[in-house]
Amino acid sequence: MAAPQPSRAEVLVDTRPLWRILAGRTYRPVVLGVGLLAFLALRTMEPPAGLTPAGQSALAIFAICLVYWVTNVIPLMVTSLLAMVLLPTTGVLSAKDTYALFGNEAVFFILGAFILAASLMKCGLSTRIAIAVLRRFGHTPRTLLLSLFLMNAFLAFFMSEHAVAAMTFPITIEIARVLKLPRERSNYGRALFLAMAWGTQIGGIATLLGGGRAPLALGMLREATGQTYSFAQWTITAWPIVAVLLFAGWQVIVRFFPIDITSVRDADAIIADKALRLGRPSVKEKSIALVMLGTLAAWIIGGEELGLATIALGAVVVLFLFDLLAWRDIEQYVNWGVLLMYGGAIALGSALNRSGAAGWIADVTVARWAHSPIAVIAMISASGILLTEAMSHSAVVALLMPVALGIAQQFGIDPRVMAPAVALPAGLAFTLPVGTPGNAIAYSSGYLRLRDMLIPGSVLVVIAWAVFNLVANYYWPLIGIPIGAAPP
Repeated sequence: MAAPQPSRAEVLVDTRPLWRILAGRTYRPVVLGVGLLAFLALRTMEPPAGLTPAGQSALAIFAICLVYWVTNVIPLMVTSLLAMVLLPTTGVLSAKDTYALFGNEAVFFILGAFILAASLMKCGLSTRIAIAVLRRFGHTPRTLLLSLFLMNAFLAFFMSEHAVAAMTFPITIEIARVLKLPRERSNYGRALFLAMAWGTQIGGIATLLGGGRAPLALGMLREATGQTYSFAQWTITAWPIVAVLLFAGWQVIVRFFPIDITSVRDADAIIADKALRLGRPSVKEKSIALVMLGTLAAWIIGGEELGLATIALGAVVVLFLFDLLAWRDIEQYVNWGVLLMYGGAIALGSALNRSGAAGWIADVTVARWAHSPIAVIAMISASGILLTEAMSHSAVVALLMPVALGIAQQFGIDPRVMAPAVALPAGLAFTLPVGTPGNAIAYSSGYLRLRDMLIPGSVLVVIAWAVFNLVANYYWPLIGIPIGAAPP
């Protein structure tokens, strides 16, 4: 019997240029070192005029967190935990105050919203809604595309935009496959995935449920000023921007990518088959739908009096009381790390405001170039839209909100203006796959090239910035949110 031959180990040869290999291996330690050096330099330097020692320490913590948030060299939530460690150890806040801020109402509202969205996805109700919309309205190439666009926007009114994109992506990819759309060459294929990504983002700013940006901004606003928005007030503030951007986004999609197919009959058959497999709504689906409708009504009617977080957590308790949800069902849907990120960001934002560092930053940045409240809002919104193309939406809010509140003091602007001025633009990333998970999911389909997102996305970004500022200047004063001086 022949002796077994020794197995050959596979040898992988890295053919990249040496400089690229070295850069890849040194990037992380270099960035970590830059953040640490920024922290130490700001901590040990002579305090600039107008900055207190506590403010200087808060600014140092802000600097190291900013470096790590922008580069994502460590997870966002770990950076927030780092802020939680540094705030009491540097004496900016006491440990008691730091951890009390971590338990902000906004964090628990986000937790409740995550669990409610998980119940919709777990029972299949969200998928049923998506299939029903496409089956009812998507009988021609144009109406199918429009239905997909508006359906993603509508679902993002009530669920995290990331969850909506993840849920509708398999449906979209199957439609493209059944229609035999060639990758990177089909206008209709490009339009389908842009409609999916842009619909979730535009719809995601409509309410407090579309993502964590708005609750985070409101948590920081409440901590700094005691002011906030009700669920209905936020929706009323955002709806004109959403309506105009849905129209503008649709026009950009169909003009850049004219429809190049004549029939979607094969897709109709697939959608009808999916609807047949779902069967009739179960008792659990109907019950969860009833709980969600009751929760929305409670947020609108009694959100200000009872608190948005209280209502959200109450609805979660109801789901468990009636055995509509099990804990194991939600563990895979709830992003626990995001909660850590928000808690740390709120604590850091409060520290910047309490120590005076936010006001000092405002003095040496926007306040030097902006000479009116209108210019301030224009600059803050532009910063938010540009930063959100390369950073996490939540990190943009964590970065800009303390500075914006400091600027509001400098210009006598009502601080309530700053929550939507930061949170709404921070949700409008249309150009790059890294801008948001929705964009990344769409790009991963293989139907989009980078330029297919970059060029039309840039057009929509400019439109979004212009629409935001027009709404802020002319519509917000009509609903009691003046851009000018704060009320006495």
